[in-house]
Amino acid sequence: MSAGQPPRREVVTGVPRGARRRPGHAPARSEISEQTPIGTVYVRSLMRSQLRAALYALGALALLVGTLPLLFAFPAAVLGSFSSPQPFVWAVLGVGVYPLMWLTARWYVRRAERNEEDFTGLVEGR
Repeated sequence: MSAGQPPRREVVTGVPRGARRRPGHAPARSEISEQTPIGTVYVRSLMRSQLRAALYALGALALLVGTLPLLFAFPAAVLGSFSSPQPFVWAVLGVGVYPLMWLTARWYVRRAERNEEDFTGLVEGR
């Protein structure tokens, strides 16, 4: 360059639009597949939420099953000497316990699916 010539102008542009982000490729997905520390955090958060839901369901079932002996002793305590508590026991098990166990299992499955949907939304950037 000589002293009399102005410096050459350069055009500055951004990243081409096609190279910015490919559809279907989210950074979190690549973090997980490449097993980076950030990907590990994503997976651990999913595992933690699934474990939390499982522990809630287990606690509810333990509370339900743990109170059954008290419930079975209830007729003898109220009615005095109860000759045969079998009809009451079968009624409690058939009408009370199994539907509650089914509802708890249904809640857990729905919660686990919701956790996975939330995780998928996070990974795919929705």
